[in-house]
Amino acid sequence: MMMTQTMRWFGPNDPVPLHAIRQAGATGIVTALHEVANGDVWTADLIAARKAVIEDAGLEWKVVESLPVAEALKTRSGDWARLIEAYVASLRNLAAQGIDVVTYNFMPLLDWTRTDLAWALPDGARALRFELHALAAYDIHILRRPHAERDYAPQVVAIAAERFAAMDDEARTTLERTIIAGLPGSEESFSSPQLLEQIETYADIDAAQLRANHVAFLEAVCPVAEAEGIRLVVHPDDPPFPIFGLPRVVSTEADVRALFEAVPSAANGLCFCSGSFGARADNDLPGMVRRVGDRIGFVHLRSVQREPDGAFHEAAHLQGDANMPAILTELATVQARTGRSLPMRPDHGHQMADDLTKRTNPGYSLIGRLRGLAELRGLELGLAYGRGLD
Repeated sequence: MMMTQTMRWFGPNDPVPLHAIRQAGATGIVTALHEVANGDVWTADLIAARKAVIEDAGLEWKVVESLPVAEALKTRSGDWARLIEAYVASLRNLAAQGIDVVTYNFMPLLDWTRTDLAWALPDGARALRFELHALAAYDIHILRRPHAERDYAPQVVAIAAERFAAMDDEARTTLERTIIAGLPGSEESFSSPQLLEQIETYADIDAAQLRANHVAFLEAVCPVAEAEGIRLVVHPDDPPFPIFGLPRVVSTEADVRALFEAVPSAANGLCFCSGSFGARADNDLPGMVRRVGDRIGFVHLRSVQREPDGAFHEAAHLQGDANMPAILTELATVQARTGRSLPMRPDHGHQMADDLTKRTNPGYSLIGRLRGLAELRGLELGLAYGRGLD
């Protein structure tokens, strides 16, 4: 059984049109109603209209990425009860249109974070990159978060100061916008003063409290999701460690195991992102699939190349630190055991070839993802033939 090949699409304003995604070899679309404000209900009419557009292009929509979890749900504050009702209503409306996987994340304030959106590779392509020294330069010297230097090793603080001093105004503005202006699929964006203000709302929330809030959210929505035939899949933290003094609690195998034990509902699942988990050397990616595979409902396949001092960049899909043959072998075992074809998408492709001269969403240009999908499909098929499968 082969995985279901999908690509992410950001709606009608995406520079990559649906027909190009179909030509790339995908059969399904992963998308969201990005125009709907966080906390508002995804109405049946809007969902049906978006589904019709996708199906008219010869593709299917079975996976949502993502249905945002409002900050008041993460902090368990304010109009928490109303936001739960809205989330549940959206799940019911999605289920009525045949959506059966809904992705979400529980990262405080910022979704996935990078410090460079166009890092030059030796072959001239461009990749996304995260560098801890650059993050510290922003955090300490641009954001000026109180006592931020306490969250970094002394050597990182010293290098960050040198880095900041060497930047001109344009470089500082670019770094600021890269980190906080909102990357593709991010649920919110901020100015630096707004980010500082929002960080304060987490002043009394440590990792234990954030985990408790996550469990409370799942206990409230999983019964409805399970009744409606939806699998909620949590996307891991990206990067998988705390930033800006904010806790992150979906970064390791131990994190997700604790979540599954606390909320054993079949609707409580995992979006296995080999890139997010793979940014930590202590995450055993094939072993994670083997041990928690029954909980996986959606797969992001990408590989990062870890660098010294906490940096990493997006490698080609079959290169970097991820052992992709071993990961795909374990995913094939999960599919055979469960009888499910897992939806998969290539993730964070390089900007390359003609896309270097076009407007693209960082990480989501067409050609780099087409290359990734083709390589992954070929690897999966080769492994299947090696096992003597059709």
